[in-house]
Amino acid sequence: FKVWCSRAVCIVWLRLPVYCTGVWCWELLTCVLSQGAYLQSDVFEDTAVLCQRVNKQVAEVFCSPETVMAKLIQSIFENKLQNHVKDKLEESRKSDAEQYLKNLYDLYTRTTALSGKLTEFNLGSDKQTFLSKLIKNIFSTYLENYIDTEREYLRSRSAMILQRYYDSKNHQKRPLGTGGIQDLKERIRQRTNLPLGPSIDTHGETFLSQEVVVNLLQETRHAFERCHRLSDPSDLPKNAFSIFLLLVDHLCVDHIDYALEIGLSAIPSSDAKNANLYFLDVVQQANTIFHLFDKQFNDHLMPLISSSPKLTECLHKKKEVIEQMEVKLDTGIDRTLNCMVGQMKHILTTEQKKTDFKPEDENNVMIQYTIACSKVCAYVGRQVERVRKSMDGKNVDTVLTELGVRFHRLVHEHLQQFSYSSMGGMLAICDVAEYRRCAKDFRVPLVLQLFDTLHALCNLLVVAPDNLKQVCSGEQLTNLDRNLLHAFVQLRADYRSSRLGRHFS
Repeated sequence: FKVWCSRAVCIVWLRLPVYCTGVWCWELLTCVLSQGAYLQSDVFEDTAVLCQRVNKQVAEVFCSPETVMAKLIQSIFENKLQNHVKDKLEESRKSDAEQYLKNLYDLYTRTTALSGKLTEFNLGSDKQTFLSKLIKNIFSTYLENYIDTEREYLRSRSAMILQRYYDSKNHQKRPLGTGGIQDLKERIRQRTNLPLGPSIDTHGETFLSQEVVVNLLQETRHAFERCHRLSDPSDLPKNAFSIFLLLVDHLCVDHIDYALEIGLSAIPSSDAKNANLYFLDVVQQANTIFHLFDKQFNDHLMPLISSSPKLTECLHKKKEVIEQMEVKLDTGIDRTLNCMVGQMKHILTTEQKKTDFKPEDENNVMIQYTIACSKVCAYVGRQVERVRKSMDGKNVDTVLTELGVRFHRLVHEHLQQFSYSSMGGMLAICDVAEYRRCAKDFRVPLVLQLFDTLHALCNLLVVAPDNLKQVCSGEQLTNLDRNLLHAFVQLRADYRSSRLGRHFS
């Protein structure tokens, strides 16, 4: 019966004079054809179902069905859909930016999806342009300043996430890089080992939060998704870059860089005792964050800018930011290694006795190695594990190589402060053998080679005077500077009495 009525109305409509088939007639026709539609709450789904149903009826009744379908769809877009979009967006536009952006993205996405479904109908020669104009008429007011709303929301949301974190730590952010004598002193202290006042005690807090990072990245990812959908293609690279700059400001500068500055300020001087070297924890967390940052850059930003001139600008900005942070990480690691070596030196200074290597009773030495050696090796072992947990990839070998070289230099210089009896020389060899065992944990060939050579040098402390020249020409010592060999031989208690200097004259 409904189909019969619709056909009757359409036949009457067709027989009307041309001057009568105006706007009100199209509205009447739309009203008739729309009977029984829009009974659900989903206007987009209802529109798709309606057009699918009406398309067949129009084809049977009208001699120009494409014109009728186009007019029907135009009427639906300009009335039903436009009113629906306006109602949804206007209520949140001024009061709730987050909800407004979500609604705008959802409505625009569903409208374009509906447009895709409608292209299966015959709407005339250029239906793509026709449907695009209808969509533009609905959303142009909202899209022309979309990116301003997006950036303002992302800026305020990111600032709130950061502030909420620092409030939870009961931490008032310190102004950094503000100039003045204090800032100058801090920068000098960070780049040298000069004692320009006490370091900051952060009680082991890194001021880096993976939860904060995930929240910032998630907000930015949503912004990139909306930007991709809602930006004009010609503005997309520029808009995506502006979102990226906000991520750099809040994640890299306000969070990571701030934590690095605080971490550097908290590194104690190299002569501090029992220092808490928590900067390696900062390094570990910063590395994790860098990976997450890089992944978002590749997964969500690159597709939006890869074919535009903005690509070069983005890559340059990313490189600049990472290099600035790497400088601070390198500075902090270098000063942390200095602190480690300082702690080793403190152990050796306080635990090593001169009588260790020149015992009063040569026949009553019962230990395998000295207490000082044992404590240093235990300390070094813990630091090696900390470095492994804090670094990844080639950075592990790079840092352990540097630590190993400094460790060797310290032991080498330390051993040259004593005079060695025959039994003391044997104990020194045992100590160096233990240091060499400790050096194996570094898994760095250079470090092990250095301690192998030091072990060979210590043999000069105990070798029989007549065999000294032969040992100096051995495989491990033959390429060393003779002044270095002579310096070790001079440490022997019998150097003068056995006239050992003649072997180097």
